Amino acid sequence: MLWSLIKIIAFVAIVTGLTFGSIYLLESEGGVMLTVGGVEYSLGPFQTALALAALVAAVWVGIKLLGLLVAVLKFLNGDETAISRYFDRNREQKGYKALADSVMALASGEGRTAMDKARRAERLLAKPELTNLIVAQAAEMHGDTKKAEETYKKLLNDESTRFVGVRGLMKQKLAAGDTDVALKLAENAFALKPRHEEVQDTLLRLQTESKDWTGARGTLNAKLRHGSLPRDVHRRRDAVLALSEAKEVISEDSSIEAREQAIEANRLSPDLIPAAVLAARSYIEKGKPRYATRLLKKAWDTQPHPDLAAAFAEIAPEETPEARIKRFGALVKNTADHDESKMLLAELYIAAEDFPAARRALGNLYETNPTQRALTIMAAVERGEGAGDAVVKGFLAKALSAPRGPQWVCDNCSHIHAEWSPTCESCHSFDTLAWVAPPEVEGQSQSSAAMLPLIIGALEDKSSEDEEVVEAEEEVVDTTPVESESAQPESARTSA
Repeated sequence: MLWSLIKIIAFVAIVTGLTFGSIYLLESEGGVMLTVGGVEYSLGPFQTALALAALVAAVWVGIKLLGLLVAVLKFLNGDETAISRYFDRNREQKGYKALADSVMALASGEGRTAMDKARRAERLLAKPELTNLIVAQAAEMHGDTKKAEETYKKLLNDESTRFVGVRGLMKQKLAAGDTDVALKLAENAFALKPRHEEVQDTLLRLQTESKDWTGARGTLNAKLRHGSLPRDVHRRRDAVLALSEAKEVISEDSSIEAREQAIEANRLSPDLIPAAVLAARSYIEKGKPRYATRLLKKAWDTQPHPDLAAAFAEIAPEETPEARIKRFGALVKNTADHDESKMLLAELYIAAEDFPAARRALGNLYETNPTQRALTIMAAVERGEGAGDAVVKGFLAKALSAPRGPQWVCDNCSHIHAEWSPTCESCHSFDTLAWVAPPEVEGQSQSSAAMLPLIIGALEDKSSEDEEVVEAEEEVVDTTPVESESAQPESARTSA
């Protein structure tokens, strides 16, 4: 506001000064006498002022025309001039328009159009750091992997675009299945930008797939350090990597290092069942059953699991079934209502041939959660208590079509694993296995149910055949004449 007022006042002052100056020149006497070609010209003060202004303007125009002539000569010679800058600006505007069109074509999924526009932008702008990336991505979209790879390699030559080139080549190698080269490229990309979250995840996945547990732990620590991973998740996954490292050491017969890694993995994540089992067995090997017992009880209270029970049994392998029942009672004390605890106790009572106690321990689990294991245990209980074949066969037939119960299932792809592993065998995702009941496959359950009549019928046929054989044997025994003892040889009587 103040600046506008100052400009208005200055304009009014200039106009006022020119007006009074013109009036003064018109009222003044005298002038200038000029002689040109023998002709005299008399100019008044005002005319003299106009003539001087016209002379200054003519000189200025002459200088500009001379400069234009020099600029044209320099332009023709290839030097930078105002003319060349004008054409440069015009070409730059066209180049940026072509670049914008290529970006829009790329976003629209028009790979070929994006490549053509990007090439035009490259010719007009001469800035490959801007256009090469679009050309590479457009070539990938169009399916020209060779052109994309060549363009990504060009990006490696510039410091500002090197990371983009390495990342592009890494993704290409991953798509082609060349994980070894992709791993090296991921390491280079991570060295260039350790904060890049996508590169961190890719490098971690490739390291776990190649079983480079030490390198994977370093990458995991970098994710925590740069804030791309919560501390609790880092603790859990670091435990998984430590456990995997311990298993690798065990395969190399390095027992001391294996024990240390197993105990470290259990310390990092006590609820990790394989780590608890491995650490407990390391304590058992070191002759510290008390430590193993305490560790397994803590893990069992968190998540009852058959592997924990197997490791708990290894603490005292020579004990009697009765002593084992008493010792396992302390293990399942806090989880008596859990399905795994019920089935474990029932199996222990069956081993001790205490079938009524096994029935009480199992309860109605075979009805509330009829898994294959629960129904098989119930069949064993019925057999032990002297039930008929029809009852036992009924439970076994139900077990054939019943769900298998909890297993190691990948949260990402629902693939079922026979044993725990740090990465999924199907989708290669890291730390996604959980001990849960897998989703039921309808086709398998229907095929199993369809087989039941055949199986039961076969069992019944076999049972009837056995009964006929027994009856025939009884008839033979009844009809066979009994010889007197005196008629038998002496050796037969002696052996009898």
